[in-house]
Amino acid sequence: MANVTNNRPLSPHLSIYKPIPTMVMSIVHRITGGALYFGTILVAWWLIAAASGPAYYDWANWALGSIPGKLVLLGYTWALIHHMLGGFRHFMWDLGRGFEKEFSTKLAIANIIASLCLTVLVWVVGFIVR
Repeated sequence: MANVTNNRPLSPHLSIYKPIPTMVMSIVHRITGGALYFGTILVAWWLIAAASGPAYYDWANWALGSIPGKLVLLGYTWALIHHMLGGFRHFMWDLGRGFEKEFSTKLAIANIIASLCLTVLVWVVGFIVR
């Protein structure tokens, strides 16, 4: 039996590709989607703590209010907003719009800038309201 894999072309390795904004945003969109699973478990844990009574709720608030807890919540907020904006980008593409190279590159860059700015805005408003 002949080895048919010898005649097949090899795929180029990732080190050959130059990272471009749309490629990076695609990868980050997938990562934030996965991160949202774990962040949602934290939200569910907090809600269960709220339903379990004051002692457990106070402990959960202490854990999420600590510096590491706040950093995790900050990352969750950013992942949620970034993933949402990326979803809007994908929805626009589903409608057949925004495929031009320059526009999609600008949109990818705008996605990261807007997600960072909106995350800061959400946290500033949260601290003001609190």
